[in-house]
Amino acid sequence: MKARFVTLRSRAGFTLVEVLLTLMIMAGIMVSITQILTAARTSRDTIHNIQETMLAGPAILDLLERDLRSLSVYDRTRLMQLRVKNRVTAGLDGDSIDFVANSKSRVLTAIEDRFTRSPLCEIGYRLRVRPDDDQFLEIWRREQFGVDDDPFEGGEYQYLHERVKAFDIQTFTEDGPDGEPLEEWGTDRAEENIGLPARIEVTLTLELAPRLVNEQISFLSTDRRTLTYKRIIRIPEGLRAEEEDLPVPMIPKVPAPPANAPAEVGGAAKGNNNNNDRTSGPPPPTGTLPPN
Repeated sequence: MKARFVTLRSRAGFTLVEVLLTLMIMAGIMVSITQILTAARTSRDTIHNIQETMLAGPAILDLLERDLRSLSVYDRTRLMQLRVKNRVTAGLDGDSIDFVANSKSRVLTAIEDRFTRSPLCEIGYRLRVRPDDDQFLEIWRREQFGVDDDPFEGGEYQYLHERVKAFDIQTFTEDGPDGEPLEEWGTDRAEENIGLPARIEVTLTLELAPRLVNEQISFLSTDRRTLTYKRIIRIPEGLRAEEEDLPVPMIPKVPAPPANAPAEVGGAAKGNNNNNDRTSGPPPPTGTLPPN
């Protein structure tokens, strides 16, 4: 009987209390690991979003400045050189700018079974409400192959960014601290402001794009979720010419000869050379000598 009791005792397992205690310890370890992984992933996504937004803002402004640096006024009236419109879309600043640039187009166009780029094209920047979220704007770059009669409309659009909170453009007639900002330029409501301004200031505000739902709420405050970039672009004075000084294509005109010019242009005047002056008679025939 004693041997049988020893055998049954050796086959006994863990008690219920021991099993529950083990499960609680394992659950605590798993919860801690999950929290650490979630925090690491959230931090990674936050850093990625900040870096992406910090790179996107300067890249958009660099593209705009590069286009404005190649602005062309050749064969264009002052009314058709630049247009800046003050627009408010869904309660957000979404100004637009249009002009003609003397730079190769970024979009390839098929002409006679081959793709080519235009050395002169229309360029503009437009914004619209984001289709799936009306709290943000999308910014697009407009480009028209060549130049037509209306350089401020038409063309193809290139997508740039989808989380724009503000895009404000101000123009100045004078380059200095005392210049008054103008919200519009070259429009029907600003007929006196035509041609090219002395300075253009562009302000772009972007918001971080969270990969996880509400991930920015626990890490960044509201004012730190948006990044604002500002760029000042000065227009060279040589481009800001008056209407009569603008370069235009013309057909050259040959000036008329003066009234006192000799009748035979390129020959000697009569009486200047007696050796070549014949008094009378027709010219001798070819191959014979004149009489003595």
